[in-house]
Amino acid sequence: MEIVYVYVKKRSEFGRQCTFSDRPAETNVDIHPDPSLAANFIERNPVDAGAQCASDMSEHEVNTERFEMESEGVNHLEGGWPKDVNPLEMEQTIRFRRKVEKDENYVNTIIHLGSLMEHCIKQNNAINIYEEYFEDEGTADVADEPPSAKTINVFRDPNLIKRTATHLSWHPDGSKKLAVAYSSLEFQRSSKDMSYESYIWDLESPNKPDLVLRPSSPLVSLEYNPKDSHILVGGCYNGQIAYWDTRKGGQPVELSTVEFSHRDPVYGVIWLQSKTGTECFSASTDGQVLWWDIRKLTEPTETLVMDISRKGILENALGAIALEFEPTMPTKFMVGTEQGVVISCNRKAKTPAEKIVGTFSGHHGPIYALARNPFFPKNFLTVGDWTARIWSEDSKESSIMWTKYHMAYLTDGCWSTIRPAVFFTTKMDGTLDVWDFLFKQNNPSLSVKVCDEPLFSLRLQDNGRFIGCGSQRGTVTLLEVSAGLCTLQRNEKNLATAMFERETKREKILEARHREMRLKERTKSEGKEEDTKVESEEEKPEELLARVQTEFFDIIEAELRRRERAARLPKTQVPRPGLPERWAEAQLHPGAGVSGGLADEPSAAARAGVEPPVLWGDQRKGPCDE
Repeated sequence: MEIVYVYVKKRSEFGRQCTFSDRPAETNVDIHPDPSLAANFIERNPVDAGAQCASDMSEHEVNTERFEMESEGVNHLEGGWPKDVNPLEMEQTIRFRRKVEKDENYVNTIIHLGSLMEHCIKQNNAINIYEEYFEDEGTADVADEPPSAKTINVFRDPNLIKRTATHLSWHPDGSKKLAVAYSSLEFQRSSKDMSYESYIWDLESPNKPDLVLRPSSPLVSLEYNPKDSHILVGGCYNGQIAYWDTRKGGQPVELSTVEFSHRDPVYGVIWLQSKTGTECFSASTDGQVLWWDIRKLTEPTETLVMDISRKGILENALGAIALEFEPTMPTKFMVGTEQGVVISCNRKAKTPAEKIVGTFSGHHGPIYALARNPFFPKNFLTVGDWTARIWSEDSKESSIMWTKYHMAYLTDGCWSTIRPAVFFTTKMDGTLDVWDFLFKQNNPSLSVKVCDEPLFSLRLQDNGRFIGCGSQRGTVTLLEVSAGLCTLQRNEKNLATAMFERETKREKILEARHREMRLKERTKSEGKEEDTKVESEEEKPEELLARVQTEFFDIIEAELRRRERAARLPKTQVPRPGLPERWAEAQLHPGAGVSGGLADEPSAAARAGVEPPVLWGDQRKGPCDE
């Protein structure tokens, strides 16, 4: 607490000014000990004293003041000219140069500086300042270094109401900037006060966005133009497409009309490799893929409905969430859907039905990420439900490789741009997994707990070293992976090629086996159906009904005759129920070879060829055995 004393006396009333000087110390009071007071002391018994094995620790926190950095531009003008000389006038500058060159001081200064410059140039020629002294040791360390990742920077949503960082895009030139799209994907749960703004961040100044983008609706996807780093295209939550020119500020230059836009949020926007550099295409959960030219966004240049029945019915279309386009294959693209199906398409086909080439189905839920391997375009990665799967275009029945089923839902994934055997995935528990299937297949090579909230977006820089992860609370964490994960290993391409080919061949063999088994089952079922058809054709329904009725009445008459005979017999000769009629006749005529115990002659039943009935016991007994 700060103590303040207020003086109410005038300076003039203080008296003479005090002057202080050094002097030796002197004793003012000396109190001698009193032995009589020793009797008043009381000894403490017992004495409790605690002892700790570990040393006492103290905790201290310091909150430093936040230092905000701001980047400002400087306009450089050619200086050093006198006031009477205009540097834009060529004649005045030439006249002034001639005047200065004739000055003796100028000549002497140039001669003096020239000798110093010559000395520095000779030094640079003698010594290679760019020489790397430990080049060999560096490669050895990379091979032995365990995989790791460290946090470089954190970019937080500056708004009070936090939104999900749904999409990330790196600046194409130097990757010093990161564009982030923010929106709330929870239907009808967004607040009225929620901001629509998205931001472009400078990696060196994380406290303040470099540029604020102000769309008419929250951005779900945002992409830099690879040919022009000032141009960005974004897909809005209401289905519109907008593009920005960073030289013109944060307002969109042009916006697509609502009538010709998507009807659902635009989850994917990708630039095409066109000559003009102004063409792109978008996908949405309304089941459409639309092609655009940003020079005229009034309506799309082309439309494709994601109806796998190839009828082009929008009600039957599958909702698109993930888009994939490889510039080396300009006619092909792939779409990941809400139903867990990947649709392979060919844009240059003649009819819309032919544009849908094939499908790959293997996920139980929506496919949130879809990416081709940059080294092997035939193989692509899909992320959905609890697994990440690697597919081959040659095997459409099932994926060739897949991860284990995780406890948390997977949300995004991408391939490494440097190493063909490495890919990254994010999960709902805030974990980033780095997979290297040449090193380990069952578990990720590295798992990093980035934050406590779910991770929703992921984007790797072109150099393969820096990776950005966007979370549900709008926090974008920039991570730097270790050198081993972003350095091409020896013979890695050949090993990855061999593994992809081996797994593809194995899946083809299994597909052929399953196809053969299904064919056998089909032939069996068809054979059974034919047999039943033959039986039904041989006997008509009227004949079948008459035959069944005749059999039923015959059984009834036989039972009535048996009961009449049983009623006429004495009680001792009543045949047991259930015996055949021939056994009953044998009991009615005992003289037919049956006498007491064993039969001397074959009985009537034996001559008739009827075997004795089998009772519940272990022995076979007839009526004459009792």
